[in-house]
Amino acid sequence: MKLRLLLGTLLLTAMSAHAQMESINENFESFNAGANNPLPQNGWTSVLAGQRMYPDAANGNKYLQAYTFFTPNVPFYAITPQITAPTGTKTLSFKVAQTTGSGGSGSVQVGLVSSNTDMSTFTPIGTAVTVSSVAPQTLTYTIPASTFQYIAFRFIGSVAHAAILIDDVVYSASPSLAVIDASKTKDNAQFAVNAENTALEFIAKKDPKNIQVYAAGGQKVAEGKLSGRSFDISTLQTGVYYILIENAEGSVIKSKFIKK
Repeated sequence: MKLRLLLGTLLLTAMSAHAQMESINENFESFNAGANNPLPQNGWTSVLAGQRMYPDAANGNKYLQAYTFFTPNVPFYAITPQITAPTGTKTLSFKVAQTTGSGGSGSVQVGLVSSNTDMSTFTPIGTAVTVSSVAPQTLTYTIPASTFQYIAFRFIGSVAHAAILIDDVVYSASPSLAVIDASKTKDNAQFAVNAENTALEFIAKKDPKNIQVYAAGGQKVAEGKLSGRSFDISTLQTGVYYILIENAEGSVIKSKFIKK
């Protein structure tokens, strides 16, 4: 009986260690802070090249700190626990800032990777963002559909002893909006690109509340409301775009279009 219970416990532990997460809501408060408590912790891991990655704390708040130490201008990474394969319906948001006392600025870039050890598969979502202020800024991305099941944060410090923090990492669908695929709904929020490729022309019983447009890489490139029955896309480059249309009932319809 004891052997059977032991085997059951080991199997449960193994299953838990490989559980895939549907969402992430991490403020790092449950992590052990300090340079003597580096990752891995709580499913988060790191890939370093002479740098340091560890939870730190200031003013009663814990956060994840990326510290170049003596190796500037070389990428290093923090990687989330494994997530279920993204389907393009969830967003990632997090706060980023320069740590007080940092020796200089740096950058952070989000991407997807196939494993938490092989960063050669890093596929960027949006461009790198320069971090040069201790005032936190919130970055938000739509995570595109992918077979890669880890989100990686790539850091690069411009000088030795540059330190960048991230905090309040949230990966989830919008908590207040139901996302509906346009191909699976009879909602009358239909649109088409006009002949000049400068606007989306809508046909709807009621005007949408809000429209968001995302590039194929996941970064938001336009947001707003209709002007008449049109939504301006004249400033967008040629390419494929994804669009989220919040209808009058509060649901969000996901679709895409091509600007030629």
